Amino acid sequence: MSVARAERLVNLVLCLLSTRQYLTADRIRSIVPGYTDAANQEAFFRMFERDKAELRDLGVPLETGRHSAFDPEGYRIARRDYELGEIDLEPDEAAAVALAVRLWESPELTGAAHGALVKLRAAGVDVDQAAPSIVEPKVRANEPAFGPLLAAVHAGKVVGFDYRKQSAPEPERRTVEPWGVVSWRGRWYLVGQDRDRGAPRCFRLSRVVGIPKATGRDGAVRRPEGVDLLHFVAGDQDNAPQSAPARVWVALERAHGLRRRAKAVEAMELDGEAGEVMEIDLVYPNSAASWIAGYGPDVVVLEPESLRTHVHQLLAGAAGAAR
Repeated sequence: MSVARAERLVNLVLCLLSTRQYLTADRIRSIVPGYTDAANQEAFFRMFERDKAELRDLGVPLETGRHSAFDPEGYRIARRDYELGEIDLEPDEAAAVALAVRLWESPELTGAAHGALVKLRAAGVDVDQAAPSIVEPKVRANEPAFGPLLAAVHAGKVVGFDYRKQSAPEPERRTVEPWGVVSWRGRWYLVGQDRDRGAPRCFRLSRVVGIPKATGRDGAVRRPEGVDLLHFVAGDQDNAPQSAPARVWVALERAHGLRRRAKAVEAMELDGEAGEVMEIDLVYPNSAASWIAGYGPDVVVLEPESLRTHVHQLLAGAAGAAR
């Protein structure tokens, strides 16, 4: 099923589920995004008939009826028939369901659902006030790059962005043919063909600097058959280095959370303040930058230089935002 058709079906379900009225086909065409693209009335009816059949095949209880004998036939979905009752899930099943609902926290998807309900109300449709709960977000996708990258995947467009590798002090420009965005162990990743490397790669969204920009025409990128994105990300993590040492200066009697994970090497004064040089092993040094920066002037990175630069940039950015 195409992305456009899937979005149209979701909009249709939201429309019919959110109203107490029976909506006629003409009314549905005027208020459900996707149907206005039909070239004429006949094309719309063919599209609408296919969508109704698809919903019924999916088990969606589509009702037909009239408000009175003089009204034309209309459609709606009764919430009592649509909503699930109490169900019990095994732990692995619950985890799979939790992963599936993660996308609903993204601004793009919740915004689209909210916009559909606003449009219904603006058209004079009697919308059930409890309807927004059907798209209630559950898990947050915090990375700013999430929305633009997901949009590029859906549009099939090449995307460019700056990316900070764990071993490099400065971000590098990457051009990628995106195949999908997946979650693995609490983090979001983009998987696709890296044009600069000439090979498939995965990119952690938290390391993307700035907002990615899609280029080219829609549909230019297609995900290869048989590619398991989640397996690709998991395999990439298996090949990652286990740890990398870092040396930091820690003010005396400060940053106890870091001290519990580090080993003191020697005493050292920094800018006239007493402290210690400590060694700490980090699986991904740059991913720990925000954690280290949270200690402010109590912790100063001595090496590696890439981590030192990253922490300095985070502190400078925080200072600028506070002005």
